[in-house]
Formats: sequence, C-alpha cells, structure tokens
Amino acid sequence: MFKKVWTIFLRDVKVNTRDFLAVYIILFPILFAIGINLLTPSINDTTVNLALLKEDIEAATYLRDFAKVETFDTVEAVEDRVAKRDNMIGILPKDDGYYVLQQGNEAEGILDYAKVLITLYEQDAQIEDSTAVIEDFDRATPPLKKMLVNIAILFTSVLGGMLIAFNIVEEKVDRTIRAIHLSPVSRNVFILGKSLMGITLPIYGTLAIVLITGYTTINFGQMLLLVIVSSILSMLVGFIEGIKSEDIITAASSVKMLFLPLAAAIAAIELLSEQWQILFYPIPFYWAYKGNDAVLAASATWGQIILYTVITFGLSAIVYIYLAPKIKKGLQ
Repeated sequence: MFKKVWTIFLRDVKVNTRDFLAVYIILFPILFAIGINLLTPSINDTTVNLALLKEDIEAATYLRDFAKVETFDTVEAVEDRVAKRDNMIGILPKDDGYYVLQQGNEAEGILDYAKVLITLYEQDAQIEDSTAVIEDFDRATPPLKKMLVNIAILFTSVLGGMLIAFNIVEEKVDRTIRAIHLSPVSRNVFILGKSLMGITLPIYGTLAIVLITGYTTINFGQMLLLVIVSSILSMLVGFIEGIKSEDIITAASSVKMLFLPLAAAIAAIELLSEQWQILFYPIPFYWAYKGNDAVLAASATWGQIILYTVITFGLSAIVYIYLAPKIKKGLQ
C-alpha cells in the first residue's frame, strides 16, 4: 500500500516540475519569505539616513548607533546624494561645528531628529549618561513581519490544495482516473497518494518561510501541527475542484476562492474587536491564524495549540462529511 501511495506521489512531483504554474507555486514560499525580509525592517532599524564625509570618522561612528550613515569622499558627493528622491540628510563640518544639509522635502520629524543627533554629538553625550529605560515588550521582530509570515503560511496551505486540483486535472487529461478501477490501486490509496502533494507543500513551505525570515527558535512541533490541520480544508477543496474542472486555469480560479474566507479571518483578528470576531469562529483559518500568531510570538502553550487544532479539525471534518461523497463519486 505505501509503495503505491509513494508511486502516485512521485508521479505528481514529476508532473508538477513540467508545468510553469505548478513550479511557481512550489517556489512561492521561498519567494514570499525573501520578499518579507526585503520589505520589513528590523524592530531596531531606523528610517533616518545621514550622509557624512569619509574623513569625519569619529562623527560617523557615533551617529551609526542612532541612524543609517553613508560616507562620501567630497562635499559635492554628499550634496548629490542628498538631492536624490529619498529622505537623506547631510551632516557637514563648518567652522568649529556642523551644519545640516537638506533637499527641502524631507519630513520635519526626520530633520529635527538629525539636528538633535548632531547636537548630542557635539556635546559628547553618551548612551551611558541617559536615564531612559527601553521597554521592548518581549518583541524581537516587528509586528508587521510576524503578520506577513503568518499570512504566507496560510497562503501556502491553500496552494497545497491548488496543487491537488492541478494533479487531478492532469489525471483527467491523461484519462487515467477511470483506469484505477482496472488497476490494483484502490480509490482510497489513490486519494491518499494525491493528498501527499497537498500536505508536503504546506510543510515544506512553512519550514522555508520561518527559517528564511529568522523564526528559528519557535516551537516547530506546534507550528507543524497547526499547518497540517489547517491544510485539510484546502486539500478537500482541491479534490472537489479538480474533479469539477476541465483545465488548470479553471481549477486554480476555483481554489482561489478560499482566499476570501482566509482574508476575512485575518481582517477580523487584526481589525475587529473581540466582540465582533465571534462572527468568524466558523472559519477554520481564523483559529489557524490565531494559533500561528501565538507560536510566532513564542507565547503559545500546548493546551492553547491543541484547542485551536481541535476546533480547526472539527470545522474541517464538517466540510469533509459534506464533500466526501462528491469526491468519491467524481473518481468513479
């Protein structure tokens, strides 16, 4: 039995490597993770950019603790850099002090911050002299990055269902679905073999996303449990849409409808108060998103994750009871 399941899975892998859209879906988690790293700064990053002369080593060293500093060989080079479209403030020596060079369209807050920094430098103020206390609320990454990683993980689970739909359509095109009735492969083995691709992508995608984005210290057991359970609904929809569709584009369009409840669940958690979120409790993605958020924040307990898993599995089981007869009929 396991050998037959494995054979079906390997066939799906070979088929997917020949189709551009399927290859793109497989690479999507890696591309999304790289994009998240490029778009979201570190929680300690600053948006203030300063341009100094290379010869002003002491000032550049001091200011790098508070802003992004670029150094240039000449005053003209600094002026050219400040004149570009982004927000760059020049700090140039004059007499016994410094003056601030601006293009004129910079935000007032950025300009004031640059003035304060150069004043502190001239007064030789050090971090050790400050009595301020920094509270980080136990956050090691920006909330935006955590949210995007969570969204990417849920998107990957939906894409697993889309791959199943593609593979079913491929079987219909090759006229091999009906052939399973004349082969030693049972219908249940066939379904299990097709499901492997749909669960492999979310697992591989989740691992790629969290590792590339730097979430290397999370509880991977909790995360994978949530990913597997949240992928059940996508796999069911992938089967039913693959059976109903006659081509890959139609199958992809139908499975993409899952993005609507997924987006609704995310919007409910991020934008609505707790009293209104009860309206979204029937959506499995709602509980998966809450669980993933807790795992990424390193605040999840096993009791909490098991509760979210049971709820997500129960809601997916209801969908399975409704769709299972249609899937079996479609494979006849």
